[in-house]
Formats: sequence, C-alpha cells, structure tokens
Amino acid sequence: MTDVAVIGAGAMGLAAAYHLLKAGHRVEVFEADDRPGGMAAHFDFDGLSIERFYHFLCKADAPTFALMEELGIADAIRWRPTHMGYFYQGRLHPWGDPLSLLRFPHLDLLTKLRYGAQMFLSTKRTDWRPLDRVHADDWVRAWGGERAWTVLWEKLFTLKFYELSHDISAAWIWTRIKRVGTSRRSMFQEELGYIEGGSETLVRRLVERIEAMGGRIHLSCPTSEIQVEDGKVTGILAGGERRPFGAAISTVPMPLIPAMIPGLPDTLKERYAALRNIGVVCVIHKLKKPVTRNFWLNTNDDRMAIPGIIEFSNLRPLGKDHVVFVPYYMPQDNPKFTQPDQAFIDESFGYLKMVNPDLGDADLAASAVGRLKYAQPVCPPGFLDMVPPVVTPIGGLQIADTSSYYPEDRGIAESVRIAREMAERVS
Repeated sequence: MTDVAVIGAGAMGLAAAYHLLKAGHRVEVFEADDRPGGMAAHFDFDGLSIERFYHFLCKADAPTFALMEELGIADAIRWRPTHMGYFYQGRLHPWGDPLSLLRFPHLDLLTKLRYGAQMFLSTKRTDWRPLDRVHADDWVRAWGGERAWTVLWEKLFTLKFYELSHDISAAWIWTRIKRVGTSRRSMFQEELGYIEGGSETLVRRLVERIEAMGGRIHLSCPTSEIQVEDGKVTGILAGGERRPFGAAISTVPMPLIPAMIPGLPDTLKERYAALRNIGVVCVIHKLKKPVTRNFWLNTNDDRMAIPGIIEFSNLRPLGKDHVVFVPYYMPQDNPKFTQPDQAFIDESFGYLKMVNPDLGDADLAASAVGRLKYAQPVCPPGFLDMVPPVVTPIGGLQIADTSSYYPEDRGIAESVRIAREMAERVS
C-alpha cells in the first residue's frame, strides 16, 4: 500500500484516485479550483446546472462506458440523432451527410467527391502513425485540393490556432474526423450521446466513491511543488503545507510541470516547456428560442471571428431552455484573450443573430463566460516524439495531461483510460 498524491481533480485525476483506492492505496487529491471536474465541472447558469465547457459522447468512447457501468450509472447514457450545419458567407446549409455535400453549391463535383472520399476513408483508417509527421493543412489539400481547403477548412484552422495553424499534425485532425464519423446510426444520420444530468453525474459519483473508500479531496488547494529526493517522490507542497507521499500522479497542464517539479532532470524540463497550449474563452448563452436545429454548426463568414457554435440543447434536452456554447480558441498571448467578458458576450450574440435573423435582444435570457489558459494542446508534426512518457525517471512519479492522448483529442474517455493505466502502475 502506497500513499499517493493525485494533482488535479478533473476526470483523469478523479478516475486515477478511484482506481488507486480500489487497489488498496491511500489517496489524497489536490485541486486548485473550488470544485472537482476540471473542464467537465458544472456551474449554476441562471438556475441551470450545466458544464462550463461542452461535452458529448461518441460511440467510440468505450472507456467512459466501462467506468460508468462499474460505477452503476450506465443507465444515465442517452443517445440522440443529431444534425450538423454549415454557415457559409451568410447562408445556412445542412451538412454532415452525402446528400448535403452533393447539394452544397460552393464546391465543384470533383472537389466534393475528393472531400467525401477523404472523410469516408478516414473512418476506415487504423494506422495513424504515418500521419504524425504530415502537416494537417497539406494533408487536406492533397485530398480535396485548394478549393476544399479554402471553403471548408481554412477558417476552422486559423480561428482556432491562429499563427500556429500550419503547425498541426494530420494525425490530430484525422482522429477528430474518425471519432465523430464513426458515431453514426447510418450514413445519413449522425448519433451522439450525453449523460443524463450532465457531466456532473459522473463527477459526483466518482467523488462519492472516492470518499466512501477513504480518499480525500482537497479543493481550493493548489499544489506548488512535487518534492523529489534521491530520485524519488517524497511529498508535495499544497495549500502552503508540506505533505509526505511515496508517489504522485500529476494531471495538470504539462507546461506547468518545470516550475512544479524542480527535481526533474533539465532535459526533461525542456521537453515539458516546449509543449504549447492555446486558451479558450467560452461564451454560453441561454435563449428563449433555438438558433438552428443543429448540434454543431461550423462557420465560414468574413464577419465572424469564430469557427463555429455548439447548440447544446439540440443534444441534451434542457426543457424550455435553449443553450448555445460559442468558443473562442486562441493563443494566450493574443490581445483578444484578455478582453472583458461583456465584449465576448455582445460579439457572439451578434453572430447568433446573423445565423438566425429572427433572434432579437429579448430572446437572450442569460449569458456567462468561462476561460482557460490551457484548453487545447498544439500538436505539430512529429508530436509523438515530443510528448514525454507518462512514467518519469523519478521513482513514484507519473505525469499526464491531454497531450498524452495524442492523437486523440481532449475527452473524458481518454482521461479515464490513461487514469486506469497510471493507477495500475503504482505498487
């Protein structure tokens, strides 16, 4: 039995703590935020409990399903037919199925066939490693041509990664295509899932099990240092207090690791410091009427500085409330990242009114803004060799964050998979 400190109470940290306790270890979780859940944490949005940052399930999310079954909440999973749309230069188009592609008026037939072939074959591909060293924009152009890149992809890349948009691995974008592309009822019908009650249902059950098994969760208790002596973990500094531990699992963003663990070898610190993340400002609007029928709406309009919107209530029914997430991804040093909340609220609601001119100011019931400095790892070509291994040369120390999922993107499923693997390594 080992005393283990878990740094971070997001899905990965909570799942790791749960599996560690099942194996008989003594566990304490330390979280800087005032609530557990990380990006899956809920907040009170004008009387509605909802995620600060949107989440959904795909049919490939087997680790999530297995954990929920084990926790006795598998019956909270719901599946629903969903729709995609594409708002292109002032006009709303259906999207996400072969007929919509064929009817889309802004591409020639050959480009449509090349684009459709890329999407279809991406869902069948199993070996992603050859794509690791390929630039995503070059990969898209090679399949669909310049017209497909300009009309369908360029805005999505540049309004998420800005000056870093050329430095994205094709493996990263491929896995996003495959995950959603394989979550379908048929070729013509996408089907996505949600958890009844939201992500909080899973977070709350994990917290309950952790505490029932004797684990402790310390909220508003940031960890400033993981201490190392003679090549082994000896404890942590958290909440200004030194606490002894024989092992530690860190799930905080990797760029924070060099300052948090001064005992790491310098060469390893350099690898963590080289990893880049972009931030997100995520606006949430509660409306009195829907914007569209779509769950996901990509946008390419010269008047808009966003790559799309997520009409969450078209996936998870929220009664009379219509909830829309409008994410602004960008590097943290972008001047816009520090704009006041109200500027983002006003701008994004203006975009919703562009998509649906029937929306008026009286239809906006409430708005909120969430911000994260480390929301999305930037995965350049060759990222597989850049990401440090989860198991470090320090005895008892494992480090993982969303970069460790590569080529998978952020998601609860990959969090709980890696959490279980880390817990199994602790002896």
